[in-house]
Amino acid sequence: MSDRNLIVAAPGRVEIADVADVDVPAGGFHARTLFSGVSAGTELTFVKGTNPALHAGFDAALGLFGAPPEQAWPVTRVGYMEVARVERSRTPAFPDGTVVAMTYGHRTGWPADPLRDRVVPLPPELDPVLGVYVAHMGPICANGLLHAAADRFGPAVRSLADGVSGLRVAVVGAGVVGLLTALFARRHGAASVVVVDPTAERRAVAEALGLATLDPEADDPAVVLKTRWRHADGDRGADVVFQCRGQAAALHLALRLLRPQGTVIDLAFYPGGADAVRLGEEFHHNGLAVRCAQIGRVPRGLAHAWDRERLSAATLDLLGADGDAIRKHLITALVPFDEAPALLIDLAERRRQELQAVITF
Repeated sequence: MSDRNLIVAAPGRVEIADVADVDVPAGGFHARTLFSGVSAGTELTFVKGTNPALHAGFDAALGLFGAPPEQAWPVTRVGYMEVARVERSRTPAFPDGTVVAMTYGHRTGWPADPLRDRVVPLPPELDPVLGVYVAHMGPICANGLLHAAADRFGPAVRSLADGVSGLRVAVVGAGVVGLLTALFARRHGAASVVVVDPTAERRAVAEALGLATLDPEADDPAVVLKTRWRHADGDRGADVVFQCRGQAAALHLALRLLRPQGTVIDLAFYPGGADAVRLGEEFHHNGLAVRCAQIGRVPRGLAHAWDRERLSAATLDLLGADGDAIRKHLITALVPFDEAPALLIDLAERRRQELQAVITF
């Protein structure tokens, strides 16, 4: 039986396409999808046509955009938060029936090669829908803490706690990335964690998870936190800020929350650039730093000890502690696969709001 795949055929056009049946590779298995989480950030930029990669190619050798773009559409691999059951296995490493987290896109199944694909077995006691966070989304957030740890200790990092333990932490943005990052910070011993977001519904979710919040449209959160968090005369504010909202104004706010010589750990994606970041103000006068913490790399000098598997293990630890609350408050919609094209279009056009939509199969 052939698989079916969700594709972006053109801007604003999402379809389900049949995929020719592919034999299970030697040493591999067929992954039969159970759940697939929707990223309301990256994925929707393909639907809206705003992703930079659609308009300019990336020269991996030079690390520069500006190469001739590849064919933009159709985008045939959308999504990176899959949970599947192993079937037709040709390897004892993953017997039939094993439930795993993977990153192959919104499709009914995948011919998996465990020497090429990321495959993370899920513990039997874990609610399998929470597995959407294990292979990629959770590691994104854990990698933010790892970058904060490297900012303090360089390659001598021992645990994710090195980035937040005993510190005052602000998180800008109460989407999935922000909320998971805040939970990681709390789990690893932050003295205080405050989530800043203008949306009342998202602040309510953060509060339901036991996190403190601030509304940036009610009071200036920089004034509030710098009044609350004193280190010494002339030294007030957050020790570290995790910026998790893909808007330039959010990055500017993150800089304003920091104590002097502090660092913003930036987990956001800015498809439209960041024209509103005012580098002549707090960034300059307070000697601040911005550190990009994208999942494509861990901090320099730590790759030997902190691979993606270890970040997935940290995610499983978080889900073991806070999984019930995450399942209750973050996952706001379960949508059948046949309805997924309409879901993505509605999310992109803001006709529908979901914190975490999950496609079911």
